[in-house]
Amino acid sequence: MVELREARPSEQLSAGAVGTVVHVFNDPTTAYEIEFADADGRTVAMVTLRADQVVQRDGHL
Repeated sequence: MVELREARPSEQLSAGAVGTVVHVFNDPTTAYEIEFADADGRTVAMVTLRADQVVQRDGHL
C-alpha cells in the first residue's frame, strides 16, 4: 500500500490517496503500477508512478 504525495487531477486523485502496488517495473528505472480504488472496491485509476511520487504505507516499497 502506498499514499500519493501530490494530487493528480487528470486521474481524479487527491494527495494522500491510498493505492495498491500491482506491478514493479525495473527497466529503465524503478516505477510502480498502482491501482486506486473507491470505498466499494471499484478501480478509480491505474497509474504508473516513480518511487518519489508515493509514500509507502506498509514498510515495503
